[in-house]
Amino acid sequence: MSEIILGFSTVFSEPLTLGLILAGALCGVLVGALPGLTAAAAIALLFPLTFHLEPLPALALLYVLGKAGRYGGSISAILFNTPGTAASAATMLDGYPMTRKGQAGKALKVSAVASAFGDFLGELLLIFGAVKIAVFTKTLGPPEYFAIMMMAFVVIGSVVGESVVKGLIATATGGFLALVGTDPISGYSRMTLGFPQLEDGFTLVPLLIGLFVFAEVLVQAEMVHSKGDEDVNFRSSREGSRLPMPEFLRLVPTMFRSSVIGSLIGMLPGLGSSVACFVAYGEERRRSKRSGEWGTGVPEGVAAPEAANNAVSGPSMIPLLTLGIPGSTIAAILIGVFTIHGIQVGPMIFDREPALVFGLFSAGLIGILAYGLIGYFGAPLVGRMIAYLPPRIIYPFVFVTAFSAVYSGNNSVFDIGVALIFGVIGYAMRKSGFPIAAFIIGFVLARGAEEAFRQSLLLSDNGFGIFLERPVAIACFAIAALVSVLRGAQSLRRTKSHAKT
Repeated sequence: MSEIILGFSTVFSEPLTLGLILAGALCGVLVGALPGLTAAAAIALLFPLTFHLEPLPALALLYVLGKAGRYGGSISAILFNTPGTAASAATMLDGYPMTRKGQAGKALKVSAVASAFGDFLGELLLIFGAVKIAVFTKTLGPPEYFAIMMMAFVVIGSVVGESVVKGLIATATGGFLALVGTDPISGYSRMTLGFPQLEDGFTLVPLLIGLFVFAEVLVQAEMVHSKGDEDVNFRSSREGSRLPMPEFLRLVPTMFRSSVIGSLIGMLPGLGSSVACFVAYGEERRRSKRSGEWGTGVPEGVAAPEAANNAVSGPSMIPLLTLGIPGSTIAAILIGVFTIHGIQVGPMIFDREPALVFGLFSAGLIGILAYGLIGYFGAPLVGRMIAYLPPRIIYPFVFVTAFSAVYSGNNSVFDIGVALIFGVIGYAMRKSGFPIAAFIIGFVLARGAEEAFRQSLLLSDNGFGIFLERPVAIACFAIAALVSVLRGAQSLRRTKSHAKT
């Protein structure tokens, strides 16, 4: 408890940090509500700003923005039947029917309350669970870390996306590109193709903005060209805007169970919010005594996926802070912020930077309260703003902003070229079904995996046998093999079922 008090005192002693938390909450809600423009894209846009900030304000801004962005996607899902993020895809199944019945206000309130409820429970799990896990991970050495990272490569590559093969290819490609630059042991350049700008490898900012922002602009340009602007009928009813206390209390068990599901899924690298929302929705529908009404506009159908997808946020940071392994795309981007400020992520961070870590946890709790209030009282206004801002106006502005963000990082035209190339790559990956999240996490993990592997061999008198002498390493390799077999069998069954139909 003393650590949490330290975290809150750190946040409230810095007005800039508190202001950026509120800004992140507002920006996240707005960005998440825009169809297609994800929280990860907004974080990529703001990433260069963190170069000029202290570690805690920088991390607090992006962390809260990611949380609020997960919630913001529910606004467009409920009002326009278009999920702002993949994590809100299940929300529109009952959210939009509630809007059609004149209960848009109630649906938006349920979404805000459930999102904050789930996020709060997930954050508590992060606060109390990460410290306990870090005590164990402090005892691990390079062989264990290499095995854990290889397990993460396989699990993430297998689970993220519909195709196991495409997921593994995306992860491996991201890892391969991370090796471009100077060899960490010998100091020789490798795979730089003669470009001196690549001596230190690919810079994270142009890569992120290219894959998330420029690729999204290309996708939206294609949609606008094929469909043109569409008129949105924003329906709202005063009678259907209230959320009475008895109805809220009836939703609490649903929100609690869904939050537990989301928290457990959040601790597993690669699964994320989009999986959690559908798992929770399906489980609550199965348990419901009136399951036949689901899909016609029941509040439980909004509360369950929103509590689950936001509960992922905190637990997805546990593998990042205890092992240095990102559990989500947003966590992978946050590693870059730690690295920029010279902070090594891992179990020792709790001893070396307690004010920073618990300040970040406190910022998360404040951010949850902030976006919950913004959503509860301001979601209809956000919906109207989106309705009157067509994509042909929004996305050119996003493109110009992204262009400026890339250049401002190093004042480099080369970085702009890299971002544009990765924009095309990201667009091609999205059109062909290769998961960008797996690519990013592979890119972030590869350097650490290489260093752990080579350090292990330097420590070993038995060559590769050192990995078979450590129980944790053996367990991680076994889990990786098991996940590969299970996912491969699942994909094979799905292929056969499609062939029969």
